[in-house]
Amino acid sequence: MSEAPEIVIEFRRVSFRAANAQLLLSDLSLSVLRGETLVLLGRSGSGKTTTLKLINRMLEPSVGEVLVEGRSTLDWDPIRLRRSIGYVIQEAGLFPHFTVERNVGLVPQLERWAPEKIHARVREMLDLVGLPPEQFLSRYPRELSGGQRQRVGVARALAGDPPLLLMDEPFGALDPLTRVEIQREFRALQGRLKKTIVFVTHDMREALLLGTRIALLEAGKLVGVFTPDEFVHAADPIVAAYVAAFRTGDGNSNL
Repeated sequence: MSEAPEIVIEFRRVSFRAANAQLLLSDLSLSVLRGETLVLLGRSGSGKTTTLKLINRMLEPSVGEVLVEGRSTLDWDPIRLRRSIGYVIQEAGLFPHFTVERNVGLVPQLERWAPEKIHARVREMLDLVGLPPEQFLSRYPRELSGGQRQRVGVARALAGDPPLLLMDEPFGALDPLTRVEIQREFRALQGRLKKTIVFVTHDMREALLLGTRIALLEAGKLVGVFTPDEFVHAADPIVAAYVAAFRTGDGNSNL
């Protein structure tokens, strides 16, 4: 008899109101399983990034509870929580005055790893994302292409070997050809690393390519959670609208 999948992140009837009292997320119940890539799909303003920020306690729920590794985020030290989670955003968010080596080695340095261990880890991570260390260690972000900066961002997120990655539209600013290339590389990388990933996108093609499961959000509410195959064949009218847009060639728009 197979073991039940282990839950890494759990939202228990979570709602979130912004400072202006606007309800951005309503009664969200959702689990993320160990080793999966859960894609949060939805149009702009649907609550995707709010959901992501509740995981690493950049936001705190107005109602309900968010658990990471079985503990409420409110019981975690926020710094310890964030250092245990890799975070990748659009345009990579690299420090412009740091070299690639310093950017990638930031979390290990904060964790007081030995310098030789940090150097070895940085080289390992650059190799992993397809950037030869000899060519890139001493470069600055301004000397990199958009695709290279995103690879460095992924390397930095992985450097401390976190079990969990949060990715907020990480490839959204790239040109179409580079985006497709990095999506495929990332899918292959996840196949090797088996990290638990929560991935935000409004691009249905990206969701179908990268997601183990897809959680569709609409106006701050969860429409449903689907495997890619279930999503394509779902009868729900909101899901059907996404699928129709995708089939007419508009699947990477904000719908």
